[in-house]
Amino acid sequence: MSPVWLVARREIRTRVRTRGFIIGTLAIIAIMGGYAALMAFIGNQASTTKIGVAPEAAAVGEPLRTAGEAYGQTFLISTVPVPAGEQQVLDGDLDALITGTPAEPRLVVKRAPDSSVEAALNAIVQQQAMNVELARSGVDPFAVRAAADNAQVAVTSLETDDPHRGERIALAIASGIVLYMFLIMGGQMIAQGVVEEKSSRVVELLLSTIKPTQLLAGKVVGIGLTNLLQMVVIAGAALIAAGVGGVLTLPSAALTSTLLWALAWFVLGFFTYATILAAASSLVSRQEELQNVISPVIMLLVVPFIIGVSVLPGSPDSTLAAVLSLVPGFSPTLMPMRIALGVAAPWEIAVALALSIAAFALLLHLGGRIYSNAILRTGSRVKLREALRTT
Repeated sequence: MSPVWLVARREIRTRVRTRGFIIGTLAIIAIMGGYAALMAFIGNQASTTKIGVAPEAAAVGEPLRTAGEAYGQTFLISTVPVPAGEQQVLDGDLDALITGTPAEPRLVVKRAPDSSVEAALNAIVQQQAMNVELARSGVDPFAVRAAADNAQVAVTSLETDDPHRGERIALAIASGIVLYMFLIMGGQMIAQGVVEEKSSRVVELLLSTIKPTQLLAGKVVGIGLTNLLQMVVIAGAALIAAGVGGVLTLPSAALTSTLLWALAWFVLGFFTYATILAAASSLVSRQEELQNVISPVIMLLVVPFIIGVSVLPGSPDSTLAAVLSLVPGFSPTLMPMRIALGVAAPWEIAVALALSIAAFALLLHLGGRIYSNAILRTGSRVKLREALRTT
C-alpha cells in the first residue's frame, strides 16, 4: 500500500494546492448561494402582492389583507389616491388598485387581474351582500357566520402526512445533483490525467518503480479524496447557510443519516466509475480520442440522474426508481435520493450495497487488467479485446 499512498498523496497535493481547485470550490459555493438567494427572492416576490386602496374604499383593506392568508399570499395594503394609484399600477409599483365603495368596489389592474386578489375581493363583496340581506330579514349575520364556520367535514387520514416532505424532496434533489456533478468531475479528471501521463511518457517513468495496478489505485484514491474534500466543504457551506436561513428543520438524526449515506455512496460510486474511466482512457493516447471512449460510461451516470430528478420528486414510491436503484451503476445516484426521501427500505439499501460492491470487485479486476495491458502502448487506439488478454 505504500506505493499506492505515495501516488495518492501526490495527486492530492498537486490538485488541492492549485488555484483552479480553490477558485472552483469558492465559485461553486458562491453559485449555490446565489441560486438559493435568487429562488428565495423569486418565491417571496411571487407570494407578495402590492395592492393600493383608495380612501373611499379603505374599509376593504383589512378584510382583504386577512383573506390573502387563505390563498397563501401576502397582500401588502396601502392607501393611495385614485390618480396616483392608477399611475403606480401603470408603472408596475402596484399590482392592483381598489376604488369605488366598500359595497361596490372596483379592481383596477394594468392588464389581467391576479386570480387570488380577484377571488378574495369577490368573497368579501359577496359576504357583505349576504350580511345586508340577512339583516333585512331580521337574522343576525354574525350568528350565521359562526354557524357556517363551525360546519366542517370530518377528515380521516389513512397515512400520516410527513411535515418535512418538502425539505426531504429538496434534500434529495440536492443530493442527486451534487453526487452527479462530482462523479462526473472526478471521473473526467481521472480520464484526462491518464491520457496526459500516457501522451507525455511520464507514465513510463512511474511504472519503472511501481506496478500499473498500484499507479491506478493511487490515482483513484488521490483524486477521490480530493473530490470528497471539495464536496464536504461545499455541502458544509450549504448546510450552514440553510441552517442560518431557517429553511432546514429536519430532525438531526434523519439529516445525519442522509448525509452519511450520501458520502458512502459517493465513495463507492466514485471508485467504480473512476476505475472504469481510467481503464477506458488508457486505450487512447490523445485527448482528441478521449471523449469517444468515456462517453458510454458518462451516459451510465446521466440516465439515473435524469430519472431521479424527474420521477422521484413527484413520485417517491416509484417502482421504476426503486428497481433501478438496486442496479449497480445506477445505485450511487438513485439510492441516496431515495434514502433522503425516506422511502428506501433497509433491505433495499443492503441489496444495493452488496450488488454494487460485487460489481466493483469485478470491474476492478477487469479494469486493472485493461489498464496494465494498455497504459504503455502508444500510437493508435488499443482494442478492448487485446487489452483484456491475459499476459
